[in-house]
Amino acid sequence: MTGFQADRRPPEAADAAADTAEPLSLDHFIPYRLSVLANVISRAVAAIYEERFGLTIPEWRVMAVLGLDEAGPEPVSANSVAARTAMDKVQVSRAIARMVQAGLVSRDTDSSDRRRSALALTAKGRAVYREIVPAALRYEADLLASLDEGETATLDRLLAKLHAAAMARGGGSGVD
Repeated sequence: MTGFQADRRPPEAADAAADTAEPLSLDHFIPYRLSVLANVISRAVAAIYEERFGLTIPEWRVMAVLGLDEAGPEPVSANSVAARTAMDKVQVSRAIARMVQAGLVSRDTDSSDRRRSALALTAKGRAVYREIVPAALRYEADLLASLDEGETATLDRLLAKLHAAAMARGGGSGVD
């Protein structure tokens, strides 16, 4: 056996079970609603940095991780960016390559592990980061202004709880 149990019901029984299943209403399906909301918010925030700095969503996410983690004790690698952002390694690699070419990110060999690269924002990248962060935080504040303080705290707690539950069910290695 290869690690999974095959459905031992006859095909007709499986089809009958599918026919009696409750239809999926996307308007009430929480994973779908969260995904749509995340996409709407990402596009709105992207407009802030795309128009002014020509950054894509993956590039902004790389910049956000590098800007936050730059002062940390460990060098930031492409793998750690992928884990923190829940982006696939190809997206991260392409974003980093474009950012290196644009002079926003430097890529050096990690002194503790010569097989991986250590990433950092350049002076130009840090300047862009310092301009984008206040605009992104203003957008977040404007969005959260529709909630009162208790609702904001509840939302934060619920998002953390759902994230933990998704991770426990094999939901990936990072945050999206």
